[in-house]
Amino acid sequence: MLMRAAILTEYGKPMEIREAEISDPGPGEVRVQVKASGVCGSDLKAIDGKSPVVTRLPYILGHESAGIVESVGAGVTAVRPGDHVIISMSGPCGRCVPCGAGRFHLCSGPERLHTIMGGRPRVHLDGVETRRFIGIGSFAEYAVVRETACVKISKEAPFDAMSLLACGVITGVGAVLNVAGVRHGASVLVVGCGGVGLNVIQGAVLAGATTIIAADVAEQKLKLAGHFGATHTLVPADLPAQVTEIVRGGVDYAFDATGVPGVLATAFAATQPGGTTVMAGSPPQGQPVQIDPSLLFASRRLMGTQGGDSAPHRDLPMLATLAQQGRLDLSGLITERLPLDRVNEAVDHVRAGTVARTVITFD
Repeated sequence: MLMRAAILTEYGKPMEIREAEISDPGPGEVRVQVKASGVCGSDLKAIDGKSPVVTRLPYILGHESAGIVESVGAGVTAVRPGDHVIISMSGPCGRCVPCGAGRFHLCSGPERLHTIMGGRPRVHLDGVETRRFIGIGSFAEYAVVRETACVKISKEAPFDAMSLLACGVITGVGAVLNVAGVRHGASVLVVGCGGVGLNVIQGAVLAGATTIIAADVAEQKLKLAGHFGATHTLVPADLPAQVTEIVRGGVDYAFDATGVPGVLATAFAATQPGGTTVMAGSPPQGQPVQIDPSLLFASRRLMGTQGGDSAPHRDLPMLATLAQQGRLDLSGLITERLPLDRVNEAVDHVRAGTVARTVITFD
C-alpha cells in the first residue's frame, strides 16, 4: 500500500513529504490509519541527530498518535478493523521478568527492544528500508505496529485529544501518580511547562496537591500553567530561594520536565529534607548531573521515569475516562492543529516554545 509520510532524510534538515510503501501487517501486527499525531520534543532531538535510537536514515518520526484499525495480521484478537485506538509508546511483551513483576515500562523482551530501534522493515522509500520512531512512525498516513501497542478507545472520543495521552499526558501524569506517588496535601514544584510539564501539573491536581509551583522562562507557558492548576508561577532565577519564599524549607516534590542540563540539580535543591525529585524530561546523553551530596544525606530522593512508568492497557483507558469526566483537560493542551504538509512548520513552533502541543491531523 502507498501512503504519504514525512520522512527525515538528513539530520538538521526539514522532513520531506514523500510517497512510501507500507507493508501489510504480519502475524501479531495491526495496520492503523493515523488520524492525529502530536509533535514532541523527542522528535526534535531526532531531527537534530541527538536521539539514541534514530541512528540510520531515512526515518519516519512521530509516536504520540491515535487512529483507526485498518487491517490486522494473523493471530490478532485484541482489536479488529474499524476499532479506534491509541498507539502506545510501549507494547510490553508480557513474558519477560520485568513484565512478570508488573513493571511493563521496563519490558526487556527481544521484540520490544527491537521495536524501540525502529522495528521490522515495514516501510520502504524508493525500495530502501525506512525505519520508524520507536516502531511507530506516525508522521504518516498509516502505521504498522504490534497488537500490544493498540489500546481501544471510544469511537466518540476525538482523535486529536486522544493522541496526546500516548506520550505527553501519560508521562506527566504518570510521573506524579506512578513514580513519585504524590500524597494529598503535598507541595509540588514543576520546572518546564511544555507538553509534559503541564500534565505534571494536572497530575498534581489529581493527586490532591495543595501548593503547585510552576517555573518557566516563557510567560505564555506560565499563563497556561495557571489554567491547568498551578497555584504559583515564577520565572526561575535563584530557584531554591524563590521556592522557599513560597514553601518554607522547600517543596515535598519537584519535577524537572525540561531535559536541560543543570535544571535537575536546581530542582533537587528546592526540595525539603525527605523530598523527592523526578526527572520527567529527557536530558542529552552523557551529561552528568552534579548533586551536592549533603542534600542526598538529608534523605532526599532523586528518581527517573520512562514514559511515566506506565502500564498502557491500565493507564491509557483511565486517562481517557478522566478526560471524559472533565477531570483532565486535553483540548486545552492543543495550541494548533496542522496538516501533514505543514509538519516542518509545526516543528519550528515546538522548537520556538510558542505552543503547548501541536497536533498533526489527517482528514
